[in-house]
Amino acid sequence: GWPRNSADLDIYYRHGLRALLVIGTPDPDKPAEAKALEATIEQVRRHPALYAYHLVDEPSASTFPRLGKLVAWLRQRDPAHLAYINLFPTYASNEQLGTKGDTTTAYREYLRQFVETVRPGLISYDHYHFKKSSDGDQYFLNLALIREASLAAGLPFLNIIQACDSPSEGWREPGEHEIRWLMYTSLAYGAQGISHFRYDTGLCKDANGPKPLYWPVTRMNHDWFAMAHELQPLKSLGAYHCGKVPNGALPLPKGSRFAPEPLPQEILLGYFGKSARRPSHVVVVNLDYKNAVSTALVGPGPMQVFHAPTQVWCGDSKERRIKLELPPGGGALVRLRP
Repeated sequence: GWPRNSADLDIYYRHGLRALLVIGTPDPDKPAEAKALEATIEQVRRHPALYAYHLVDEPSASTFPRLGKLVAWLRQRDPAHLAYINLFPTYASNEQLGTKGDTTTAYREYLRQFVETVRPGLISYDHYHFKKSSDGDQYFLNLALIREASLAAGLPFLNIIQACDSPSEGWREPGEHEIRWLMYTSLAYGAQGISHFRYDTGLCKDANGPKPLYWPVTRMNHDWFAMAHELQPLKSLGAYHCGKVPNGALPLPKGSRFAPEPLPQEILLGYFGKSARRPSHVVVVNLDYKNAVSTALVGPGPMQVFHAPTQVWCGDSKERRIKLELPPGGGALVRLRP
């Protein structure tokens, strides 16, 4: 469950975990609510298990002024902890978003208002792509719009990825390869965090203990974190698709600094670096979540591959072409040799 007080946080601490404390959306302009919230903050802000304050999930833009006031109030009293808000996906209706226009126009306006009015420390959203009989058609559109807003605001973003089914929503339960695909596509677009919906019922809850997916996803989480840590000092410079270009995505430009070989292949390249003109790192993703692929990356100089389990960069060749074996939906982190 979600912790709601310091006693709940004590439980998380005993298990070596940190948590988002649910505080809701009290009104700091109301003396009684402000006093109660101040007491809560004073009680928990030094707790080692406190990661952030959870305010609300999927708010309408109409609530942003009030949320902005609350976020500023919390930041003043506890600047060390994030005020966490999770946003709608692109397939929310205009009524839900509280904005107008076609899908892209309404969602871009939703993100603009969120950033400018709420002034968050993080952009978090969810998007559940795998349906019972098909895949959704807005996953990369959503990633691209979030990435755009994140870069413009200078904020990190987090993608809540699908890890369970929902008969009422028409979702299917993703398998190991599909979850890997969600993780590495997020990384290639510049995500600095992921979360699983739902980690408890989708991966952990079973009469006999963790579900079979728990262990491979645990390993993937460790690898993903290691790669994201390597990329954190860098800037996301581009996310380019080779082969079929999905709705909202961009094709690999001609004459790009890095390119897969042979072409065409269903490959995603996430460019990273300190200079927009000279990307130094690339996340290479196999966009086929059913089959492994053998590919190669050609770059402007000798390259190395990051071995995530040991957190070691491998490769001493002087060749400008590096071979990659990518599992279904899998990714690799490559850099120019320093």
